[in-house]
Amino acid sequence: MISEDLYKQALGSFPAGVTVVTAYNEDGTVTGLTASAFSALSMDPALVLVCPNYSSDTYPILSKGKRFAINILSAEQTGPAFAFAKKGEAKADAIKDIPIRKGETGVPVIEGAVSTLECILWNEYEGGDHAILIGQVKHIQLNEQNTPMVYCRGKITAWEKPATV
Repeated sequence: MISEDLYKQALGSFPAGVTVVTAYNEDGTVTGLTASAFSALSMDPALVLVCPNYSSDTYPILSKGKRFAINILSAEQTGPAFAFAKKGEAKADAIKDIPIRKGETGVPVIEGAVSTLECILWNEYEGGDHAILIGQVKHIQLNEQNTPMVYCRGKITAWEKPATV
């Protein structure tokens, strides 16, 4: 049996971008979750995957609603990163002042993200204590002037551009 702490330490040493997956609840309010378990999957069709924990209060909304946005956060967006990591009323209070607009496909999009992928749920699989949601990308917005946020070893920082050779 692998130690849970050792597992978290090992995987936490892999730098990852920080995303917030957003969707609308049935009542039209915004919800979402902070996720570093995100990856490109396919070019044709354009597919990405994100892996929410089954215990997340947002997971059922993503699964049932079948439409969501994956917002790749900029280094300046620590507020949204921490706000969407909360649960329940604490999350609702924390996200109320985050600038969000309706995207091209009707999903909530966080303003200022490095890029946003608007998706429909293409498929879903079981993955231990997490779901594996495959999203088909329907619209992309890029803000290349923004610096991406990176998560590694429990810390959030700005991505440093490598020196050109």
